[in-house]
Amino acid sequence: MSAEDAVRAAFRRQGESCAGLGSPFMGQLMALIAVRLDASTAPGARILSWKGDVSSDGQSVPLRLAGALHALVLEGLDADLAAAYPPNAASDDALWRAVEGALGRHPERIMAWLDRAPQTNEVRRSAVLLPAIWWLLGRTGDMPLALSELGASAGLNLSLDRFAIETPWGFAGAEGSVVHLRPEWRAMPPPPRPVAVADRAGVDRHPLDPSDAGDALRLRSYIWPDQPERMALTRGAIALAAGRPDAEDAAPWLARRLATPRPGRLHVVYTTIAWQYFPPETQADCTAALEAAGATATPDAPLAQVAFEADGEAPGAALTVRLWPHDPAPQILARGDFHGRWVDWRR
Repeated sequence: MSAEDAVRAAFRRQGESCAGLGSPFMGQLMALIAVRLDASTAPGARILSWKGDVSSDGQSVPLRLAGALHALVLEGLDADLAAAYPPNAASDDALWRAVEGALGRHPERIMAWLDRAPQTNEVRRSAVLLPAIWWLLGRTGDMPLALSELGASAGLNLSLDRFAIETPWGFAGAEGSVVHLRPEWRAMPPPPRPVAVADRAGVDRHPLDPSDAGDALRLRSYIWPDQPERMALTRGAIALAAGRPDAEDAAPWLARRLATPRPGRLHVVYTTIAWQYFPPETQADCTAALEAAGATATPDAPLAQVAFEADGEAPGAALTVRLWPHDPAPQILARGDFHGRWVDWRR
């Protein structure tokens, strides 16, 4: 397969994926680019000759371009493009004319956007994390939490105790929060418990600062334009954010976090659709650090690893938990939608 054929296939598959995740506009946009993109503009020529894995498993070139175009709309820099974007509806021909025009009008800006990998911070994944924490607190007894998020991006999910969530048991979380989660519960989750966070920190190799206007724009640009609820939740989470995560590889950072004794705290180390992007050596070192710290965990200072990650099964991703010293064997607690739209509790 030629480089150009691989690029077109990546856009086509990305469109199918986005449509399956509830974004018909992105399905339309990606499918159009897959067929109609040509080398008449500098961004088009660069994309069609891109080397390496351009898919969502690699460099995510389709999402890089989608983010660049959406940023132009969000900043009000291209009225013709905005007129073809949601909440407006546009035919294939009208949408493509707007996209093609934007590629020609803003080549330098789009090329700069293509230089950086997409970064998202899906707030609705806290709808999967929160019941995992309730389950853990049910095992350990209610105690304050220390949160450590690996691959945290902008750290928006470190504020999960500041979110509100609707459950089959009733309303839970922070009353009146600007982030109000409404997942579909496909099975009964554990009952909500008080979530008190005493210490929170995150790490990412390339973290975003939610208080920085440019970084906040990047976060919003990767929200698909026809999903206003996701946009509203992201804006709310930016307002509640605890601060920028640390910039570092996860393994040495985690080793230092685990070296600090936390008596009277449940230390929860978690990832959400991030582990697969860690280098193998980082994965191995993080696992070794967790197991070493787990060997010294006590009922007064328990340690948990919570992972919401793709496992090659369907539907969605698996929520797995390890809890030291109580039960360090991995347990699958639930499956959930990659964007947190639904949770299927299994325990």
